[in-house]
Amino acid sequence: MDTAQQLAPLEDACTIVLLRDGAAGLETLMLERPGNSRSFGGAWVFPGGKVDPGDRVNPAGEQLDEFAAAQAAGLRELAEETGQQLSPKELVWLSQWTPMQRIPRRFRTWFMLGAATTDQVVLNPEEHERSSWLPAREALALHTAGKMILVPPTWVTLHNLLGLESTEQAVEQSRKATPFIYNTHLLTPSNGEAASTLAGFGAGAAAGVLWDGDEEYPESKAPAGARHRLTMTDLPWVFTHAHGTS
Repeated sequence: MDTAQQLAPLEDACTIVLLRDGAAGLETLMLERPGNSRSFGGAWVFPGGKVDPGDRVNPAGEQLDEFAAAQAAGLRELAEETGQQLSPKELVWLSQWTPMQRIPRRFRTWFMLGAATTDQVVLNPEEHERSSWLPAREALALHTAGKMILVPPTWVTLHNLLGLESTEQAVEQSRKATPFIYNTHLLTPSNGEAASTLAGFGAGAAAGVLWDGDEEYPESKAPAGARHRLTMTDLPWVFTHAHGTS
């Protein structure tokens, strides 16, 4: 059977990377999932969730396209999980993430960026245990120290926020950029290389994950030595994006 036929059907979801200008500079809202959760248990994530049938129609009952439905779901989940209220025009599309491995459920997740309208966060205790406004560098440092669980899409998004100094700068830069489509494949361990288990990510044991532009990406046309991957054999995780040699 063809590998693609063995993959679970895609379900849609949306994540909102909510930003504010805090005392420590640019900060993003992080939420801790309950440890006993079936998805991302114990991990720190951005607000968001799956697209429900009601997200696919507007108030007039008209069918929305996939992108608009994802925005509607992200905004609904943001309000339910944090009490924050934004509108579609206040969102910027950052990226889209799809796991390509065979797992029971696969979510194609749009990542959207938005500026917070208030510092107040009203948590839904059934969804998350704690919240924190954190600079990207601090969240990554906590992960490196083994004090915060992150999954690859969250880690890479935080990594991409490094060096940005304000919400205005982040929004402006994101509006100018082309959203990247991350079709994630596992990087299998080589002999003698330790494997990491990505809790809640459905990945099992892997040395890392990789994306288009890496020479080991399936059916890749990238030149020798090209890298676009996150190596997770040890802490700290290492993100590499290099074009290689032609």
